[in-house]
Amino acid sequence: MRATLLLASLLASVGTANADTLIHAGKLIDPETGKVREKVSIVIAGNRIASVQDGYLDPAGYTPYYDLQQQTVMPGFIDMHVHVAGENSPTSYTERFFMNPSDYALRATQYLERTLNTGFTTVRDLGAAEGLNLSLRDAVKKGWVKGPRIFAAGKSIATTGGHADPTNGLNIELRGDPGPDEGVVNGTDEARKAVRQRYKEGADLIKITATGGVLSLAKSGMNPQFMDDEVKAIVDTAKDYGFAVAVHAHGKDGMLRAIKAGVDSVEHGTYMDDEVIKEMKKRGTWYVPTISAGKFVSEKAKIDGYFPEVVRPKAAAIGVEIQKTFAKAYKAGVKIAFGTDAGVGPHGSNAEEFVYMVEAGMTPMDAIKSATINAATLLRQEKELGSIKAGKLADIVAVKGDPLQDIKLLKQVGFVMKDGVIYKQ
Repeated sequence: MRATLLLASLLASVGTANADTLIHAGKLIDPETGKVREKVSIVIAGNRIASVQDGYLDPAGYTPYYDLQQQTVMPGFIDMHVHVAGENSPTSYTERFFMNPSDYALRATQYLERTLNTGFTTVRDLGAAEGLNLSLRDAVKKGWVKGPRIFAAGKSIATTGGHADPTNGLNIELRGDPGPDEGVVNGTDEARKAVRQRYKEGADLIKITATGGVLSLAKSGMNPQFMDDEVKAIVDTAKDYGFAVAVHAHGKDGMLRAIKAGVDSVEHGTYMDDEVIKEMKKRGTWYVPTISAGKFVSEKAKIDGYFPEVVRPKAAAIGVEIQKTFAKAYKAGVKIAFGTDAGVGPHGSNAEEFVYMVEAGMTPMDAIKSATINAATLLRQEKELGSIKAGKLADIVAVKGDPLQDIKLLKQVGFVMKDGVIYKQ
């Protein structure tokens, strides 16, 4: 009888044991306050953070327990400008004639896993054809493939012949006349329809290409490509549907038209000047620099045959300017969120952007903020992401050493948790 009672007591104690996850963090970076806490316990229940407490809780009863006492712990990183469906190479311009959408999707799964394993638990995809970024977003959400959480714009919206017109440079028999369904618009009615089409397809936000671009098969990399009324029609319609609007822009005139129309963020911003900066600060417009892409294309422009000849001079001229522009914008106090344009350069090298930002004068803490709480705010997800705080999603990364002393350590993330699940340890 006594043995039976003892066994029952033991079983009861097992049944009531704490099944929450416990992490002991040697250092914890809090991007909301800009402070570093030492010797911290993080308790995770399911996919959310239950508590963050000073000192080390007794790990007995917690399942599982992770000892990161020798590491610096941070929120999962957020890259606000990627293209998950592809990756630049000398064959990028011809492979679309030989690959099916399913081929692109299957190849992209390796890009997604590579990105997640480097500590980027959330990304914002700013343009893919055939709804690929939407399908990949859903595949990650359903657990079919491993990857970061994706917020996707669907197909970027362009004007005829503009950056993101998918038929630029094609044989006349293949060129056709794409319209709003394909993300190409002319005039305000088509601009509104393109936004509504993205809504119909299930996009999370709107992306427009307000100026020429580097990699499109078109002459100019910086001319404005939307009229004022077209941009305003897009922004006003997007607001009706609850969309944020991100705008690709290299040249000043296109940037100013978009900023004054009320877009949420400027991507690249290569030839941003004092007037643009003043307007961005006045309206609270975010800047997503993508220095990595600039570095990548300027280097590849030196290689014969890597880019088509119409692309090469744009890549050589624009690429080298972005880091200088970033330094100027940061010094002026423009709001900055982290973005790489991964897919232009290799997926999985996203953390190189941290190094470029710090090289240009940003403090390591501000660089980390740009990829956590700042990015979460621009994404309108600051209540869910961007810091390690009770109630938020359990997206946590860690590195050995102190990245505030050596930002390059962020390229060596050794622990990755997304949504309470460990993907790298």
